[in-house]
Amino acid sequence: MSITLSRRERQILDVLYRRGRATASEIQEALPDAPSYSAVRALLRILEEKKHIRHHEDGPRYVYTPTVSQQRARADAVKHLLTTFFGGSAIDAAAAFVDGSAANLTPEELDRLEALIKRARQREKEQK
Repeated sequence: MSITLSRRERQILDVLYRRGRATASEIQEALPDAPSYSAVRALLRILEEKKHIRHHEDGPRYVYTPTVSQQRARADAVKHLLTTFFGGSAIDAAAAFVDGSAANLTPEELDRLEALIKRARQREKEQK
């Protein structure tokens, strides 16, 4: 599966993940500052070529669906982000968020991160 997506391609996939399935006109209606119908169809064709979506015919309409789960797509995107910007280092990526330069984390978010770290440590101990 190709990981490189344009902004519009990501927006289309977001629509499909929210709805589960949609026609080109339904996707066009859901897009912010929507491009023309023919532009949406061209983007859908590109996403099919990249194997992110597929279609089936429902009468005269094509109905589009994602080919992989949103969770898998997120994991692939994170892997690409880590490789591209952080040399594959999860700790460097986490530090970029936690140090405050990328986001202002709330106390609740910091607590959640702390709980995730504790869980990861526990899994590590159990595997030994």
